[in-house]
Amino acid sequence: MTSEGARAERPDWEAYFLAMALIASTRSTCVRRRVGAVIVSGNRILATGYNGSPSGARHCTDIGCLRQRLGIASGERHEICRGSHAEMNAIAQAASSGTPINGCSVYSTHEPCSICVKLIINSGCRRIVFMNRYPDELSAALREETGIVSEMYGDHDVVMRVLREASA
Repeated sequence: MTSEGARAERPDWEAYFLAMALIASTRSTCVRRRVGAVIVSGNRILATGYNGSPSGARHCTDIGCLRQRLGIASGERHEICRGSHAEMNAIAQAASSGTPINGCSVYSTHEPCSICVKLIINSGCRRIVFMNRYPDELSAALREETGIVSEMYGDHDVVMRVLREASA
């Protein structure tokens, strides 16, 4: 609240869900990039995910990054990684609880890679909103070819304001 007692402006849904994805990213155990994702239907959060090793496996924060050791650039050779991406983990969370996500939207801190986009397409999600670009040309081509609505949310300041106000 401001000193006059007035409420701060409510964030739009995109800023709200991207702020939630940023919060999810704080659980990441990737040493290269923290990513969070939220799956939403009808303005309701159905599942969240962050990038990190599978349950029960050692984390890169503990043993180091194989991709870093091998000098593999971002956007290449996704299969050489201990971790699952945030979007994968959000889809897996929905599946493990029996939550249908057909027709949903995915909000992610980063543009999904081509592997995640294939999962998003096949899970029935229809829209992706992300904050930061990711270097994967196949991802963009697959989204365009399959009609997945894909939007980059460019106003990072609004999302950060949401987080600041939430912690005040």
